[in-house]
Amino acid sequence: MRRYFIVLVFVFSFVAPISAQFSTQEIVDKVIENAGGEKYDKAIIHFVFRGKQYRSKRGEGVYALERFVKSPKGLTHDVISNSGLKRTIENCPVKIADSLVTKISDGVNSVHYFASLPYGLNAPAVHKELIGESVINGVLYYKVKVTFDQEGGGTDFEDEFMYWIHKENFTVDYLAYKYAVNGGGIRFREAYNPRNVNGIRFVDYKNYKTDDLTTPLHNLDKLFEKKQLKLLSKIELEDIYVYIERDCC
Repeated sequence: MRRYFIVLVFVFSFVAPISAQFSTQEIVDKVIENAGGEKYDKAIIHFVFRGKQYRSKRGEGVYALERFVKSPKGLTHDVISNSGLKRTIENCPVKIADSLVTKISDGVNSVHYFASLPYGLNAPAVHKELIGESVINGVLYYKVKVTFDQEGGGTDFEDEFMYWIHKENFTVDYLAYKYAVNGGGIRFREAYNPRNVNGIRFVDYKNYKTDDLTTPLHNLDKLFEKKQLKLLSKIELEDIYVYIERDCC
């Protein structure tokens, strides 16, 4: 305990005390701006995740989130847009059973959501709250809790998120979430391999879990430092391509 106290004194002595300068909204705005800002609304983003191709386009309230999957039936193309979910197989429209619409939509949306973070944290259905600060591996972070309205928050609006935002760099270095579907679960992600592609920041994640579903999300950073979380998988984006549409003159 004494050694831990000494480390804390050292860290706080050499980091500028900026926590009182920014509101929750200002912190999130800085994170989004640092990751790409307005470029998100002009970008067409392509990437590969676990052998499947994804493409997204957003701007002025209009969006299209796509997934391409090769199968024995041919190339399946799923598109989530303002008008809902559409599927084609080899460019032929396919009717989707009602029982599959939510599953397919959630699967496509989830991949795009994490790939494009922190974009989306300023969506109208998102509620953000600065709940404190934290030290992980000697680095200072803001801890921001995120919840969602039922209207506009998607089928998983009851999920809860926590973001650890670097106090100097304004990057999301860690995040956690609690979900209810399929019996529920808790995940903690550690960002790594940051890179900038045509002005937009992307990261990969080490994906951890805890089996104790009563664990508050804000305590996961301590469990991570104590190596009490189990590594499940790695979330890696490949072949990223970003095209930024230019304004007409």
